[in-house]
Amino acid sequence: MKKYELIIEHIEKLVKINQLQQGKRLPSIREMANSFKCNKSTVIRAYKELEMNHKIYSIPKSGYYLVGKNQSDESKYQYINFSQVMPDPKLLPYREFTHCINRAVELYKGNLFSYSDTQGLESLRKVLVDHFIEHQIFTTKERIFITTGSQQALSILSKMPFPNGKRNILVEQPTYSLIHDLVKINGDRLVGIDRDYKGIDFNELERIFMKEDIKFFYTIPRFHNPLGTNYSEKDKKKILELAEKYDVYIVEDDYLGDIDINKKNLPIFYYDIFDKTIYVKSFSKAFMPGIRIGALVLHNKLKDEFLRHKRYYDLSTSVLSQGALEIFINSGMYNNHARKVRLEYKKKMNCLKESLRNVDTSELEFFVPETGFFLWIRLPERININMLVKRLEEKNIYIEPAKKFFIDNHCSENSLRLCISKLTFKEIKIGIRILIGEINQMNFF
Repeated sequence: MKKYELIIEHIEKLVKINQLQQGKRLPSIREMANSFKCNKSTVIRAYKELEMNHKIYSIPKSGYYLVGKNQSDESKYQYINFSQVMPDPKLLPYREFTHCINRAVELYKGNLFSYSDTQGLESLRKVLVDHFIEHQIFTTKERIFITTGSQQALSILSKMPFPNGKRNILVEQPTYSLIHDLVKINGDRLVGIDRDYKGIDFNELERIFMKEDIKFFYTIPRFHNPLGTNYSEKDKKKILELAEKYDVYIVEDDYLGDIDINKKNLPIFYYDIFDKTIYVKSFSKAFMPGIRIGALVLHNKLKDEFLRHKRYYDLSTSVLSQGALEIFINSGMYNNHARKVRLEYKKKMNCLKESLRNVDTSELEFFVPETGFFLWIRLPERININMLVKRLEEKNIYIEPAKKFFIDNHCSENSLRLCISKLTFKEIKIGIRILIGEINQMNFF
């Protein structure tokens, strides 16, 4: 455990044993630095962490104080939205972003009012080569394409022809709902394969690859939306083996790779020796959603066709957004922000785990990941999901039923998805208590 985490633990212990009471002044930064034999900056980091979580507050030239706990406010809330998938606004790098935008205006003012390279700014693609290496994605700037969000990349891939001459697209069931709509709009056929907490059936995957004329298999190997699960290394290699055998491409959506705390959890692209994987990366979750910057790594056989379709969409992605992202990464701000984000989302998931331990979940089936955004809960068959949604909405609690994540809403599961990314610890605790309470009440009757 790091020094600043030990300091946080020490303060929380003092509160727990009532040696530090609400409204009381915390030990000074100098005192704590001497006690823990560390720099003052380490103590400041710990105190800032506690302050961000609303456990303490600062008074200029006076010090830090413990926040008073108003018991009557514990159950008060306006609404709790478990259905919205958005990064926590408090974690967005507003100040850094403003600096990057202003600097990008200065650097690229000559390009702001004209079309830039359809493939993306060469300087950004060079920066991304090194950035991707940190994530075990080894490529060149010639193979990187910048898109207006990863959604545009998925739309182009679903529409453009592939070298294998096939037409159908395989998706996991359940999966990210937008891929269903993108494929339907482009007139292609969707094929589904069941995925659960344990993964997929590889005999079924082989049958589909062999019989169903699959152009590509769209998959979310880590931090799956909506399951929240990851494929094992063995599973990733098996997918690649079958893809090579039956000439199927893999579209790997790595939208949350930046928050992964497990350095051994590598993308499928890393294991691909067959040139079958298209790596798709979103910068929205770690950077800012409104920037709409995505990137993908393509093999040579796909580059010309993708570029042709990209020109039909928007000629080029915003130079200002690309320039800001380049500066954000090059300056080290991106990695600093990613470290902060990883810590916070792990804390939120820990809060979710703790909240579930404090209620009766004996009738439910779920898997809580180490970190991420999502929790998938399977309900007893006797629970009417539509009635549950209605009862929760009356209490201003919003969830996402399973049917949204299945092709044509043909859902065989009595399940729901929770997203905790935007919620506070208090909202997670209250929301879980009310949700499980409603489920158990319906289950009883």
